[in-house]
Amino acid sequence: MLKGMSDGNLGRAGIVLLALCAALPALADTQFRIRKMTRNEVPPGMGRCDIRLQVENEVEVSVRRNTVSIRTIAGRDARDDGSECSASLPGRNLEEFNFQAIDGGNEIRLVAEPSRRNDFTAVVHIRNSGGGAGRYHFRLSWTIGGGGGPTVERRGGGPGFSWNNTIDFHGQGHGSSALNNLGEQRLFDVSVNVDRGSRILVTFRGERGQPPLSFTGTVIASEGGRLKADVVTGDQRLHGPMYISVDDRQKVNSITLEATDGRDRLRVKWDRK
Repeated sequence: MLKGMSDGNLGRAGIVLLALCAALPALADTQFRIRKMTRNEVPPGMGRCDIRLQVENEVEVSVRRNTVSIRTIAGRDARDDGSECSASLPGRNLEEFNFQAIDGGNEIRLVAEPSRRNDFTAVVHIRNSGGGAGRYHFRLSWTIGGGGGPTVERRGGGPGFSWNNTIDFHGQGHGSSALNNLGEQRLFDVSVNVDRGSRILVTFRGERGQPPLSFTGTVIASEGGRLKADVVTGDQRLHGPMYISVDDRQKVNSITLEATDGRDRLRVKWDRK
């Protein structure tokens, strides 16, 4: 026993110490290493992490290198549900960093992009307001190496070149979109915009009174007047490859797309008149 300290004093000191420890926030309630992605679907020059979690209430998720750390704000600890990365998140400034909430909608938000200030950590807040555990999926993507954005040629060729200018394609025609074969939405004129960072915006005009159908994403390949883009729907829920055929007069010939979130499936087919 320490000199000058009675059993009663020791007991009181222990209670105070326990109270102080309980008041300290946990740095990470859950932590795991992200497994290596085995599917060969990420284009050369791009890095991607798909973080999939089961979340009961509210958490803050930090992705650093190849590790996920989760701080539980409310509810039970979250758990991994198949997270995977094609490459570790770099420990340096990122080119063309992008965040997409794939499953979870507006209950997922990016709190902080990777930067020198936070040791190149992406921080994401998730709040499940539905009750019970829910599946949440968000995607981080970036360009590997120097030079702004995935390399895509303006006309023909293959990977390893640059999209030099912002360019617009337009097409007059007709097509349709169908979600889970539950009926078709008719589509008419289309516009395709690609900027110098290879980001793409595709917008179809719908029937009178219907809102336009839009997709955003990144052009990942171009060959012989055929573009391939990785796109996501306007609500950030369904994603997949879109194939776009164009001609030398900046006219769109045809577009096809199959997008999914693992449960629902959207098909789009459009052709020039």
